[in-house]
Amino acid sequence: MTDAKQEILARIRAALGDHPTPPPVPRDYRRALPDGTDLVAMFAELAADYRATITRTPAAELPAAIARAAAGRRLAVPAGIPADWIAGLSTLPDDPPLTNEQLDQVDGVLTGAAAAIALSGTIILDAGPEQGRRALTLLPDYHLCVVRTDQIVGTAAEALERLDPRRPQTWISGPSATSDIELNRVEGVHGPRTLHVLIAE
Repeated sequence: MTDAKQEILARIRAALGDHPTPPPVPRDYRRALPDGTDLVAMFAELAADYRATITRTPAAELPAAIARAAAGRRLAVPAGIPADWIAGLSTLPDDPPLTNEQLDQVDGVLTGAAAAIALSGTIILDAGPEQGRRALTLLPDYHLCVVRTDQIVGTAAEALERLDPRRPQTWISGPSATSDIELNRVEGVHGPRTLHVLIAE
C-alpha cells in the first residue's frame, strides 16, 4: 500500500497526462510608471497616507536627522548598521542576537531598507546587513527606517527584480495595523505601532 503522498502525486501525474508543463502565464502588465514620474514624492505621499511619519533629508545630513528622530530613545540596531548613523546615540547592537525580552524593552529599532515602492508606499526589508533579522523589526514598538532615494522604484515588479527570492522578506506599508474587529483600526498588533521613514536624498 502506497502512502498518501505517493497517491496524491500519482493522481496529479495522471491528471496532467501529456501536458506536464503548464502553459506560460502572460506577463504583459505594466511593469514601470511613466517616465517623468516623481517616484520619491509619490512614495512619500503614499507612505504618509498609511500613517507613517516621513522626513526627507539630504544624505549628507542623515546622521543629524537620525539623531533628531531618535532623541531620547534607546534603539536596537542591526550588526551591519553604518557607524555614522549611530554616533552619539543610545543603541543596543543585535550582536549576539538580542533576546525577545531585550527587544521588548528597547524604545525602538533603527534600520535601513532593501527597496521601496512608490506606487504603494511600501518598504521592503530582506535581512541585509543594515536591516538585520525579522524579529528585530517586528518586536519593538517604534521603527526608524532609512530609505535612500536610489532604492525607490515605481512598481512591485521593479522591486522584485532587485531582491533575492531566497532571502526572508518583510513588506511594510505603514505602521502595523488591523481592522479585523468591528472595522476599528488598531495599530501595533503585528509589529511596530509607529513607523518613521527618513528619505535620504
